[in-house]
Amino acid sequence: MEQTVEQKLQALWDLQTVHTKIDKIRQVRGELPIEVADLEDEVAGLETRMEKIRSELDDLEDAIVNRKNMIKEAQAAIKKYESQLNEVKNNREYDAITKEIEIQGLEIQVCEKKIREHEFEIRNKTEIYEKTEGDLEERKKDLAVKQEELDTITSETQKDEDELLQKAEEAESNIEERLLIAYTRLRNNAKNGLAVVTIDRDSCSGCHNQIPPQRQLDIRQRKKIIVCEHCGRILVDEAFVENTFA
Repeated sequence: MEQTVEQKLQALWDLQTVHTKIDKIRQVRGELPIEVADLEDEVAGLETRMEKIRSELDDLEDAIVNRKNMIKEAQAAIKKYESQLNEVKNNREYDAITKEIEIQGLEIQVCEKKIREHEFEIRNKTEIYEKTEGDLEERKKDLAVKQEELDTITSETQKDEDELLQKAEEAESNIEERLLIAYTRLRNNAKNGLAVVTIDRDSCSGCHNQIPPQRQLDIRQRKKIIVCEHCGRILVDEAFVENTFA
């Protein structure tokens, strides 16, 4: 059944009233949902960082073990070459074995240098790991506090919000799609979420700009949908407040 303009305006006002109540409930929660989400992201980031550092520390420990094994192999090779020196038959063989001993000695020096570098890295990364671990514990405590605050507020208001969301769905079902799309666009663009507003002291209660007398008369006659010339919000007369959708 085709709705009259007055019925369309009433449906829009009913929906706006319900949405305003929902907005007020969510305002009570304030920035808590955002703060909780940010802390969750921070905790996840710190945990990822710790995993990365732990993996790097494991790699450094493995590298040290490998270098120590290389030193042992080089030392064993030196002993073998030194025993061969007693059996050399000419200078050429002596020089060759001495060269091998020198090479193994250099290999030991390189490995020892690398071990010192790895140990230095381990100390630095361990400090970073421990600091990150401390930061993580602090962020987890902050998250627990904020989450508890949010849970408390949500538990106190969730039932009311769910009921209002149900009413919003019912109100939306009474509005034609074209008007609902326009309403949603206006509501999303408005900082205070108001898409439908009343006349208040001869002005738009959304942007507070003056409404000409003739335009006010047209609004009160409810024969067509009229929007504010300044902010684009849908205008209804003061009497709609008395008939607010409960």
